[in-house]
Amino acid sequence: MLLTGLCFVAVTATVKMVGDDVPAIQSGFLRYVLGLVFLIPMLPSVRRAPVDRGLAGILFARGAAHALAVSLWFFAMTRIPIADVTALNYLNPVYVILLAVLFLGERLGPNRIAAVAVAFIGTFVIIRPGFREIDLGHVTMLFTAIAMAGSYFLAKLASQRVSAEVVVFYLSLVVPALLAPAAWYVWVPVAWVDVGWLFLCAFFATMGHYMMTLAFRAAPLATTQPVTFLQLIWATALGVFVFGEPADIYVIAGGGMIIAAVSYITWREAVLARRRRRVATEAREAEAQAEGASPLSSRS
Repeated sequence: MLLTGLCFVAVTATVKMVGDDVPAIQSGFLRYVLGLVFLIPMLPSVRRAPVDRGLAGILFARGAAHALAVSLWFFAMTRIPIADVTALNYLNPVYVILLAVLFLGERLGPNRIAAVAVAFIGTFVIIRPGFREIDLGHVTMLFTAIAMAGSYFLAKLASQRVSAEVVVFYLSLVVPALLAPAAWYVWVPVAWVDVGWLFLCAFFATMGHYMMTLAFRAAPLATTQPVTFLQLIWATALGVFVFGEPADIYVIAGGGMIIAAVSYITWREAVLARRRRRVATEAREAEAQAEGASPLSSRS
């Protein structure tokens, strides 16, 4: 997860280097086209995976949500500091929880409600409406987080039916296909140096997702999730020392509130999951003991 965080911070740095030299939609398109080379090792898993109409619909919807999120994210990166983008991006898990409540029937208890409320208060601390001029990049990041949460939510549904390689493969095909018409409409000549930065962006993004998958296989979310929040520290340092962006104490404070809320939700979900497993294990053991005792009682 440490490597995951470094890779994702490197992604933001490469996008920042491109800046507004290339339109946001075109940058997102090129990032995925240049990353197609990393899909080659996934082909054997994709060939073996059965994709029916229902799964195809989920994969396409996920690609559409992700294409929108990528376009908005690339645009926001040209408008606001890296730390602001990183802090507001932590709203993704909060929106995923709300989507699970709306579409999967999950319960939104008092603890979850309190954590979600703290996360949104943290958002207001970052943006500070009424106390400073709100940049369009901040508004864009709010919609980016919603679109990205939709992508993660649909990925969760798809991953229950096929492997992670298959989910990533189809995402990497659908997104550039959907972005292509808009990218062609706004197309501008791209300098080779920008192509190099976008190729590095694709490389670090792919490596980040791969490292994250390895971490999820090795440890529970309660262990891995808090490590990702180091990205805010690294992103702030990158903005200050590389791009000359001021360190905004309100962004750090608001990001900390969102981090605390998401960490609490992650920890509580892990505790509840362990409790459910323990209850299920005890129930199975009691049932096994009852079945083992019944022949003895009949013989007696």
